[in-house]
Amino acid sequence: MAAQVENPVPSYIAEKGSVLHANRAFYTSIAEATAREKVEDFIIPIRSGKAWVVPAGHICRISTPEGPQVGDLNIWGLQNPREKFWASRTKQLHAAHVSTFDRLWSCLPFLRPMVTIIADTLGGNKYGTDAVGGRVHDLLGTRCDPYVNKMLTGDDFDYHCHSNLTRAIMPFGLTEYDVHDVINLFQVTGLNQDDKYFMRPCPAKAGDYIEFFAEIDVIMALSTCPGGDLSAWGFGGGAVDMLATCRPLGVEVWKITDETLLKDWEPSKSPAYKGLHGINLPTF
Repeated sequence: MAAQVENPVPSYIAEKGSVLHANRAFYTSIAEATAREKVEDFIIPIRSGKAWVVPAGHICRISTPEGPQVGDLNIWGLQNPREKFWASRTKQLHAAHVSTFDRLWSCLPFLRPMVTIIADTLGGNKYGTDAVGGRVHDLLGTRCDPYVNKMLTGDDFDYHCHSNLTRAIMPFGLTEYDVHDVINLFQVTGLNQDDKYFMRPCPAKAGDYIEFFAEIDVIMALSTCPGGDLSAWGFGGGAVDMLATCRPLGVEVWKITDETLLKDWEPSKSPAYKGLHGINLPTF
C-alpha cells in the first residue's frame, strides 16, 4: 500500500473573525442583490486595455461575452495609486488561484482588502482542479511583456499585457512604472512535476464572469491578453497564429441601490501598526 502523502498546514492562518475571512452571508447577499443600477458598461477589444474607476461599495463584473479569453487585471487605490494590488501576499493569504470570498490585498504599508470576489461562474467545482493540477484565476504567474518576448524570440511586439496596461493607465497620470503583477483572470495554470509553470487553454464559455465588490475606491485596468484563450500560446517552436484565438472582454460596474444591504459595511482599513521599523529618530 502506498504511503499517504501529507498535506502540510498553510503557513498563514487567521483567527476567527479576522478581516482575512470574508463575511460570507454579507457578500452572498450583495452578489444576489437585484437592487442594482448599472453605471458603466463597455467592451474591451482584443489585444488592448482599458482603465476605469470602481467606487467603494460598488460591484464590478468582468465577463467573457464571446467565449474563452484571458484577462490581466491590475488594481490601484484611487486616492493614492501607490497603494496597489499585491499578488504575492494575496497568494500567501488565500491561494495561488482565487475564487468567491477570496480578497485581493494591497501592498505595504497599506495592507487591506481592495476588492472581494463575490461571484465566479468558474469557481468551486465548476472547473476545480483538472487532471494535471491546473486551476483557474491565476496568481502564480504575471503579465506577458515585450521584454521577455524580445529576449526569447528577438521580435518586437507592442501589444503584450504589460504594454496594454501601460497605455490603459496613462489617462490617470500613471506610467509603465506603475504597472505591477496581475491576477490572470480566466487563466488556468499550475506547476508541473519539475516545479515549472504551465498554462492550459481557457475554459470560459460565452457569458462566464467574475464579480468583485470594491472595499475602497479603486482604479482597475484590464488587458485582453494577446495570447487569447492560450490554446495556441508559445514563444517560437512553430506555434500557430494566436490572433484567431483572441476575443473581447466585457466590463460592467453596478451601484447597490438598496442601502440597507450596506448599512453595516464600511471601507476597509489598514492595520494600525504604530511602529517605526526599529528606527530611532533624533530628538531636538
